Amino acid sequence: MNVLVVTANADAPFLTQQVDALEARGVAVRILPIAGEVGADVDRSPLDYVRTVPRVLREAGPEYDLVHAHYGLTAPAALAQLRLPVVLSLWGSDVYGPAAPVSKLCAPLCAETVVMSDAMRTELGRGTVIPDGVDLERFRPESRARAREDVGWSADEYHVLFPYSPARTVKNYPRAERVVAAASRRLDRPVRLQTVSGVDHDAVSTYLNAADALLLTSDSEGSPNSVKEALACNVPVVSVPVGDVPERLGGVDPSVVARTDRALVAGLVDVLERGERSNGREAAREVSIERTADRMLAVYERATGTRVADREREREAVASR
Repeated sequence: MNVLVVTANADAPFLTQQVDALEARGVAVRILPIAGEVGADVDRSPLDYVRTVPRVLREAGPEYDLVHAHYGLTAPAALAQLRLPVVLSLWGSDVYGPAAPVSKLCAPLCAETVVMSDAMRTELGRGTVIPDGVDLERFRPESRARAREDVGWSADEYHVLFPYSPARTVKNYPRAERVVAAASRRLDRPVRLQTVSGVDHDAVSTYLNAADALLLTSDSEGSPNSVKEALACNVPVVSVPVGDVPERLGGVDPSVVARTDRALVAGLVDVLERGERSNGREAAREVSIERTADRMLAVYERATGTRVADREREREAVASR
């Protein structure tokens, strides 16, 4: 199967991991990024998405089986070509944020729509739920003391990881600051909020293993990768109930899901005082990259009406003539 991926973030680790896993299953992938530059505090303009349409029209030839549009605002460019079926993957902010009208308009026109959580499916009124997968080989429990030495964090403080840029307003960094400051006043040693963003993805596991807990205070999410990666490392999570976080943390101990600042502070204090690793790795197996890639391949097969094995047999038959 040959797939053209149109994406707003070609370098996103969750996307590159998914592509690698699909290629291991016989899918050839070509990535076509949206025009323009993007950063933590810089978004693409509507013109960048418009400029991508002619590129998709030129690229989407008969050698492809489908177009996979990642992120709601890429859907119009993917649908502009009429030759191939379109699979649309929605990330969360494109269902709850300003891009939601575009996502909701385009989703019924796509052969298949993929969402990150049951809540997203309810909001959209359609979709197959496939969270982004986590690489269990890359993210695994390691020595906390050794990890702290590697990242240069003090052994005399609690360390709470906020795995995003404070500039991303949807992640609500000011709330994380309030919660950590209040927790610190109730404990016998300081609590330091560690913001980590822009580091190589291979280093994220070390930062997670160095932390006492991960704190998530986002206003909205789909299926936050940081939570699944923390689970894979057995790092406790304290989070607001966004996206699929309540489902992911079901049965994980210690970890806390809470709505109010007061409950978040109490939960974080309890997690830090206990000082234990969680049992999250077992829960993370449900969303391993291997399982999610298998489910995405099934979506591709439904969208095209063709199984990869059948196409391989066709190619072999042609080659033998």
